[in-house]
Amino acid sequence: MTEDFLKAAGLDREESLSDSVVPFAVEGLDVRGRSVKMDEALHTILTRHDYPTPVARLLGEAIVLASLVGSSLKFEGRFILQTQTDGPVSMIVVDLQTPNGLRGYARFDEVALSEAAEKGALSPEELLGKGILAMTIDQGEMTERYQGIVQLDGDGLEDVAHRYFMQSEQIPTKVRLAVAQFSEKGKAADQWRAGGILLQHLPAHGERAMADLPGDGNFDNPETADIDFEPENNWVEASALLETVDDHELVDPQVSSERLLFRLYHETGVRVFEPMVLEEKCGCNADKIEAMLEQFSNEDIDSMVVDGDIEVVCEFCSTAYHFNPHLFLKD
Repeated sequence: MTEDFLKAAGLDREESLSDSVVPFAVEGLDVRGRSVKMDEALHTILTRHDYPTPVARLLGEAIVLASLVGSSLKFEGRFILQTQTDGPVSMIVVDLQTPNGLRGYARFDEVALSEAAEKGALSPEELLGKGILAMTIDQGEMTERYQGIVQLDGDGLEDVAHRYFMQSEQIPTKVRLAVAQFSEKGKAADQWRAGGILLQHLPAHGERAMADLPGDGNFDNPETADIDFEPENNWVEASALLETVDDHELVDPQVSSERLLFRLYHETGVRVFEPMVLEEKCGCNADKIEAMLEQFSNEDIDSMVVDGDIEVVCEFCSTAYHFNPHLFLKD
């Protein structure tokens, strides 16, 4: 079955595994994008904090969205997706450290979440409420951060992503996100899985958008370019095909990104590039926390002491660090 698919799809490599992003292009429709499938990395992040299921699912969607957008970076740095809202889930932070380190966490109000559950108001847009979504690119200390902000006004992450790209880059964009739990033999708890596709329209001529997309090919080759095609019609067709994808297809471990993209766009012709592996990886360490604590005054240090020491718990990975407060007291 796999060999038949590889031959039909014209792939000269094996299908990608989960926890990977696959860049792709549909040249006949003048679109390209990325597809992601996640399991172990996602499951580790979501189960570290024992989130209630609705919160875990929402954070999972944010992780998928950040992976789709942040994986396009070709330089050393960080891509940070963050929400700040007035809903039961007041903050989400997802941090992708190039080339493939991923971490994330969510803050939520237990009382507000319980009240929302009683009302049956647990959709992503209801959990988020109103506020902002920010996407930040940080290339390091010697460079300026780039940040784009879009209002969240009762929207889910798919809808706000569409609006973000239209406002910040004026690029027609479609995003599909899905997160679910699967029962697996030999594992006591259900496993979190997720998937998503980001699709963007490219102008027919001139400078191409998303020039930093990994696997960049020669899309202006006159031998492959269709001079007479209408971008609007092609975008309508490409995005309509994406709308036919079921959530189950996005999270199904038996359906790779390559297989799903082939299902969608084989009639027009889809080209996939080398996958990029994602890993759950937190960048916290004792040295960084010590450097942070050294910036505080003696009064602040004293206020942090509990039972004779200072405990700092990483919000991302829940690792607890303990320090002797006398190391940070100034003469």
